[in-house]
Amino acid sequence: MPEIEFEHISDDRQLVAYCNQIASSPIIGFDTEFVSENRYRPQLCLLQVATPDSLAIIDTIAISDIRPFWDLVCNRVETTIAHAAREEFLFCFREMGKRPKQLVDLQIMAAFVGHEYPAAYGSLVHKILGKRLNKGETRTDWRMRPLAKKQIQYALQDVEFLLPLYTALNRQLVKHNRRDWYLDEIDAWQSRLEAVEGEPQWQRLAGLSKLSRRELGIVRDLFIWREAAAKERERSPRRVLPDDLLLEIAKRGDSTLSRLTAIRGLTQRVNAKLLPAISEVIEATLALPDLSLPDRIPAAPSPSIGILGQFLTTSLNLVCHEKEIAPGLVATAQDIRNLAAWKMGQPVDDTTPSLVTGWRGPLLDELFELVLSGKVALRVVDASSPNPVRLEKWPE
Repeated sequence: MPEIEFEHISDDRQLVAYCNQIASSPIIGFDTEFVSENRYRPQLCLLQVATPDSLAIIDTIAISDIRPFWDLVCNRVETTIAHAAREEFLFCFREMGKRPKQLVDLQIMAAFVGHEYPAAYGSLVHKILGKRLNKGETRTDWRMRPLAKKQIQYALQDVEFLLPLYTALNRQLVKHNRRDWYLDEIDAWQSRLEAVEGEPQWQRLAGLSKLSRRELGIVRDLFIWREAAAKERERSPRRVLPDDLLLEIAKRGDSTLSRLTAIRGLTQRVNAKLLPAISEVIEATLALPDLSLPDRIPAAPSPSIGILGQFLTTSLNLVCHEKEIAPGLVATAQDIRNLAAWKMGQPVDDTTPSLVTGWRGPLLDELFELVLSGKVALRVVDASSPNPVRLEKWPE
């Protein structure tokens, strides 16, 4: 692999000078290397930055204050490019409390012009630019110092092609007349990440629909306690209290230590020093008035919804192939089941399904109406062709 030239930023003074140097650039790309195993939050170990003129490595372990870079991203540079930018967004949002000024996620952008979703960075580089990446350092522990030359060169690859990829994908986006769709999606995507950061996401746990309101209250309050305990100990929340044990504790609804320790596996998987605190949380929730408890979680729709969902998924895939947009971006299997339930009068909650709002509505609503009303059918036209199935209107 040819050696890539770069600037190496390894102290606070250099970082401030570098950020001032590139602040006039209208566009930058960046990527992160981090370690997340068994931690409450990922540890940022390295920042790689690309401008139209240069590449740089920022050693975030050697630098005591990385905020000048996040200030640059939020307030000074007009457009910031990244790929699969969830962690990049969260590093910035947690530090600054705001979004990057104009974040472009190439993975999302690519899905609007016919590439798979989620598409790997190396796959996009190869398909669009005809280049191949060396992926020999995927298991690197980025906390270790000094970094080897091969590690740095590997990390630089992840930003070397960000700006050319953006140029190519943006051209295709405009050609497909989908820039407004993309802007709606990236805004909604960032809003979802902000919501996850700002609110306990206990409702995402599986198996809640069978629990009573009191049991749900215990789940909620233990979940919030677990987040705080994990943050204090810099550990993964599930290492503090695994999901399955959290649910089992809620079902028992008993705060006595003897009943807690009788739960199979609890004493082997939960630190004994935490049990009094868990007991106190349960006792406090048991004392709450009914008005302070969460509402019941709706049960899953009937099995017929699952069958309809499979049929709608096939229809969606056919339309997305025709329209050159990645099905994985448009909808998950759960999104489609939720829509089917809503259309059939069995909504999972009071919210309007995402598939009938925003840019997805015009793309899908008429199709799903036709499918659910029996006015279109799936037909195998050529089992040996790349596109063997077709949607056809049913004869009146």
